[in-house]
Amino acid sequence: MATSASISSLKDRARAAWSTPDPLQKVLLVVDDFIGLQAGGHLNHGPAAAAPSPGRPALPELVSPNKVPRRSFATLEGRAALVHSITHIEFNAVNLALDAVWRFDGMPAAFYTDWWYVAQEEARHFSLLSHLLEDMGRMANGAPRWRYGSFTAHNGLWEMCAKTAHDVVARMALVPRTLEARGLDATPQIQAKLRQVKTPDAQRTVEILDIILRDEIGHVAIGNQWYRHLCAERGIEPVAHFRTLLRTYQAPKLQPPLNLEARGQAGFSKEEMDLLQSGS
Repeated sequence: MATSASISSLKDRARAAWSTPDPLQKVLLVVDDFIGLQAGGHLNHGPAAAAPSPGRPALPELVSPNKVPRRSFATLEGRAALVHSITHIEFNAVNLALDAVWRFDGMPAAFYTDWWYVAQEEARHFSLLSHLLEDMGRMANGAPRWRYGSFTAHNGLWEMCAKTAHDVVARMALVPRTLEARGLDATPQIQAKLRQVKTPDAQRTVEILDIILRDEIGHVAIGNQWYRHLCAERGIEPVAHFRTLLRTYQAPKLQPPLNLEARGQAGFSKEEMDLLQSGS
């Protein structure tokens, strides 16, 4: 059974990894700490200094979403840009999960271990994609043509995280089960386009996206579970409150079609999916 001391240690470790700017070091901290957590060990890096935003490298340059160039999947560079954009999502997802661990106090112990588990899976996704990106365009001397940071990106996912920093109910509603759940809808469409390309890099991307889709169903399910737990604890009607939160925080509109099968596996009710499809 987790003690208040062990939860405090876990939160400190999450804050330290969250604050680390180097992506490789962040991934190593998350994965190594998760192994230590499973083994019941104690890891000796303490709380990081307070910061307004998570640690991130100088690149990629962050721009407005409408200024991120659209590229064709028919070109290698276009597919590299796609892989880079998903890599950036996964890097942000590591920070989002770590933020949930260290930021919110007074939650059951399972909340913290759930989001630490999510963080280490997101870290593994980032590693798979960043290695693929480096392999996609090696130059004559073997050096990678592209790395994480080679293309521009936007910060929309983190901006919603920042807006919900004061309210764990809003965070669970609008990050895992709204913004991250959009990946459940988009991934099969991206895979279908990549299958038409029929190149080794496209096939490898499809395979990695299979792993990510499988894991993300579980991550969204965790968000659904904790959103409903919090609503029940506070006497809030979850569907009506979800509608209110979508409007209050001006959550981005979903792009149909919804992946109803994946959303069902992630715990969305028919009433919730009808709400999302109606756009109301």
